[in-house]
Amino acid sequence: MKRRFTRRDFLEMSAKGVGAAVVSYGLMGCSDSNSSSDDAVKAEFLHGVASGDPSHDAIILWTRVTPEVEGELTVAWELATDTDFTNLVTNGETTTSAERDYTIKVDATGLDAGTEYFYRFKQGEAVSEMGRALTLPQGAIDQVKLAVLSCANFPAGHFNVYALAAQQEGLDAVIHLGDYIYEYARGEYASEHAADMDREVLPAGELFTLGDYRTRYAQYRTDPSLAGLHAKVPFITVWDDHEIANDTWKDGAENHNEEEGDFDARKQGALQAYFEWLPIRPWREGNHEEIYRSFSFGDLVDLHMLDTRVLARDKPLDYADYIDPVTQGMDSQKFMAAVTATERTLLGAEQLQWLQSSLLTATGKWQVLGQQVLMGSMLLPAAIAMQKLSVSEFGELAALAQIAARWEAKDPTVTTFEYTFLIENQHRLTPEAMALLQMPAVPYNLDAWDGYAYEREVVLATAKSIGCNLVVLAGDTHNAWANELMDSHGDPVGVEFATSSVSSPGLEYYLGIPEDQQVQTEAGIKEMVEGLKYTNLRDRGFMVLTFTAEQVRSDWHYVDTILSADFSEDMSKQQACVCAIGTAQVVNVS
Repeated sequence: MKRRFTRRDFLEMSAKGVGAAVVSYGLMGCSDSNSSSDDAVKAEFLHGVASGDPSHDAIILWTRVTPEVEGELTVAWELATDTDFTNLVTNGETTTSAERDYTIKVDATGLDAGTEYFYRFKQGEAVSEMGRALTLPQGAIDQVKLAVLSCANFPAGHFNVYALAAQQEGLDAVIHLGDYIYEYARGEYASEHAADMDREVLPAGELFTLGDYRTRYAQYRTDPSLAGLHAKVPFITVWDDHEIANDTWKDGAENHNEEEGDFDARKQGALQAYFEWLPIRPWREGNHEEIYRSFSFGDLVDLHMLDTRVLARDKPLDYADYIDPVTQGMDSQKFMAAVTATERTLLGAEQLQWLQSSLLTATGKWQVLGQQVLMGSMLLPAAIAMQKLSVSEFGELAALAQIAARWEAKDPTVTTFEYTFLIENQHRLTPEAMALLQMPAVPYNLDAWDGYAYEREVVLATAKSIGCNLVVLAGDTHNAWANELMDSHGDPVGVEFATSSVSSPGLEYYLGIPEDQQVQTEAGIKEMVEGLKYTNLRDRGFMVLTFTAEQVRSDWHYVDTILSADFSEDMSKQQACVCAIGTAQVVNVS
């Protein structure tokens, strides 16, 4: 028998902060939607349905209704255990208006754990499509299967990756790690083929106001591949930077200047639109900034979703501040002092304390951090990190310099081939080239945890102190990665799996890596970066994590194109890595 929703339940939900979501109280009298006061209003459901933030006994249900004439609308919802909606579990009505952009959020409560449900919305004679929802399991379970995605830039290409993810069977949830939308104007970032694909952004300009962000979300949510995935599987989301502006931090962003108005006003509008359009449970009414929270999948997985972007992040460091403008040399001592400063924060004191407490009290076999940016240390030669040399150029020059040094030292092992290579290329060993080779290894991305080294050590030390099986998820880079996480002492602490992007270009774009040099470049980077076991620097895709009591397996899936809606999975690029419980080691299995 289904447990009644009590006053105590309501108080607990209020303490969590259900915010703008309407709380369901179980079955209500079934009313005829055509008898409502606004039954003459014509409306449509043009943006699909979605579910999200599942718990053991509740889940957020979402939709948006588009009226023919603006005004307050009454929208009904139904949730059942069957697709014919004959076995209703909860239903009700609520109102919406332009004040919340005609979006609807229902916190369907009093549900059974580990159960499949179906839901839909009605307004007048209009009926939404049907969505499928899942609550989290309790107790002993055998497996948890999660799809992980991030970084979907509408004008860069079709959302084929979402469509491929929707083909996966047995998913318990979709973890979206941010960059759900991008803020750029028409014709800007990664828009070279947008007009040909009929994917130019709306509005045409850059996003600054609440109305701008709402319009962009509305355009994204008409994409059939994204809508299809939302309707099939619950989403658990966090934002990254482009939900506001590129390289956002707590008080600003790289893609914001004073002439563009007040940043805080822009941020508040962007975050309000996020909460309106995503099936996320707010802490409380009007709080659009705090999104860190945990989810428990039985006794197997505890998932802790973090905000490494908006709430407390300090301004990222800039290499230019540590380069001598005359000599182009790097002040390594000053740089290392800055990057390891104890006062620099990514999470903020309150969120960090919450995470530590969550890890120390969690009981799941796997402790998983769902967050935005790479945690693994990605140190590359500074000449590569600052894009002064490509990976292949650096490799060739370094090899040439080594041969030259051996020849000068009269090393008898120098071969005829090496000597000939040196004679033909020694002109390349200019003083400038030698200076580039002698630059130290530095983080390639100061926007990631590498730019906030002290706080990373605190998180890793907490995980290490309790010996938990730590798995970190990351997006942001638009490329796939598998890292072994080590602390500053070189001790293994956990593993990191990072997903490629839905459509945004990655390092192959920024570093200009030709397709015929992809394999060579990936091999070179793996050789340079300690603990890096896998990377894909070109292809668009997502990953599926499968947790059992013995291991976690990450399978990366890629599409063969995003420039056409006609696509297939690129089977030649499939890759899987496994971490056995208790090892903190990544093993390539395909």
